[in-house]
Amino acid sequence: MNDPIADMLTRIRNSSMRGKSTVMTPASKLRAWVLDVLADEGYIRGYEKVTGADGHPALEISLKYYEGEPVIRELKRVSKPGRRVYMGVHDIPVVRQGLGVSIVSTPKGVMSDQNARHANVGGEVLCTVF
Repeated sequence: MNDPIADMLTRIRNSSMRGKSTVMTPASKLRAWVLDVLADEGYIRGYEKVTGADGHPALEISLKYYEGEPVIRELKRVSKPGRRVYMGVHDIPVVRQGLGVSIVSTPKGVMSDQNARHANVGGEVLCTVF
């Protein structure tokens, strides 16, 4: 697998479109950090570390719905392995006029665009969520 973050985002997107309550993805620290931001911003209920069917560690993500519709309407990968996207604190994109969130990997950790601006740090824009 070349891009584990894109794989996780695709699993979340597909499961939410199908109305699933949970989705499994292989565990890694970066995936957990991205899920922490999604949980803090209210896009998912949460996640927990479990052992998958093959015995490897996995993350079970609990998806969130509002009135039968998924809370996550749009989930896009910005920085890809073939083309990394780094931005300064003043260049971090505002998603849907502030209604969405950009997830940024900074020297101070993975955080939302709003927290990155508050901490005055830029970094790699991993994905955008609306």
